[in-house]
Amino acid sequence: MSHESISIQTLLNANEEWAQSVIKNTPNFFSQSATGQSPKVLWIGCSDSRVPESVITSSKPGDIFVHRNIANQFHLNDDSALSVLIYAVKVVGVEHVVLVGHTYCGGAAACLQAAKDAAADTGASQPDTPLTRWLSPLIAHVQSLDLSACSENEALNKVVETNIIMQVDNICKSEPITTAWADPNVKKVTVHGWMYDLSRGRIDELVCREAQA
Repeated sequence: MSHESISIQTLLNANEEWAQSVIKNTPNFFSQSATGQSPKVLWIGCSDSRVPESVITSSKPGDIFVHRNIANQFHLNDDSALSVLIYAVKVVGVEHVVLVGHTYCGGAAACLQAAKDAAADTGASQPDTPLTRWLSPLIAHVQSLDLSACSENEALNKVVETNIIMQVDNICKSEPITTAWADPNVKKVTVHGWMYDLSRGRIDELVCREAQA
């Protein structure tokens, strides 16, 4: 049996053990879960395997509505992210949208390197791939930053932090949020920008935005 198949079987076995444990502690958990969901939080985060939202917030299934992608982006022309936000705000009824980045982000590091390569003017162009197209707004953002006095780690942290704030700004400009904030009859939604520190296991809030009275 290959290492891959062993790994997959381990996941399946772990799922069975987890389900049995949940049933033992809360016999009607799954039957209740099947009737619907009403999470109060939408988490828009990075696909990085080290930042599993339910684990690092000690949450249960049904607690958090989730959208994840490379480098926790929220592009205003991204139908996938917009669809999640619309559904979360207008159907699910979330009260908080959290945009979560993290330290040591590989996507942010790739954008930092791409910006350095462009500044060096080596003549080599970035390959036209789905990943480079996805990250192009973040690469442009990195190029706008003055990182000359920063160490490598400081530069990466600055990219991560300013990226979080930029994506929060994008969320606040989006139709689902501006509409919700403008309608006095709609439940107000607060937008947060969080950074998860991989080396500490802690979340820090960088910014919080809400409807202006």
